[in-house]
Amino acid sequence: MAKQERAVRTRKALIESAAELFSRDGFELVSLSAISSRAGVSNGALHFHFPSKAALAAAVRDAAAQRFGRIVSAERPPPQLGGSLQALVDTSHALLRGLGHDVILRAGFDLADGAGGAGRGEDLYQRWHAWVEVAVARSAREGLLSDVAPRDLVATVVGATVGFAALGGHDVRWLSSSTLTRFWSLLLPRIASAPALRGLVAGGRRAEAS
Repeated sequence: MAKQERAVRTRKALIESAAELFSRDGFELVSLSAISSRAGVSNGALHFHFPSKAALAAAVRDAAAQRFGRIVSAERPPPQLGGSLQALVDTSHALLRGLGHDVILRAGFDLADGAGGAGRGEDLYQRWHAWVEVAVARSAREGLLSDVAPRDLVATVVGATVGFAALGGHDVRWLSSSTLTRFWSLLLPRIASAPALRGLVAGGRRAEAS
């Protein structure tokens, strides 16, 4: 049991170290020896768990996908509290908050743009796009939208959030709650129906509750 626990800790340390270095330096520039050194393990231990850098990148992406799944699986509020449209606002805040504080989640998104072996695995940008499409479609069915075209709203939300994520790699202020709150404060009056708008919180329900 102790040996298994040690193996789990080693694997976790390697994934975290790889995520930190991939996010900081890019997949192509990071060496396996740098990853093992940062994790405090030998090269032999690294190769025992991961036969290649591509396999390690895939593990980072899998870990990031699990974290992304937890972000987008939060319960939706009832329609009178904004329903699926408020869930979209809340989830966008949770996503950017995660990208600002969780290096594995951030590396998972970064690796979606990587070359070579880094490109294998789930594309979190595509998953985010698909989730936003579903949230917008639900908002329309719940009568929460004005006469905005759903595909235009999807493009706007995905483009803005992905843009904030990319800019946040250079300046973390783009990942701040205030930046996203200003975006939603501008957008919601243009896309929400009048009855729905009264129940929506541009800063997200977490901010309102705190």
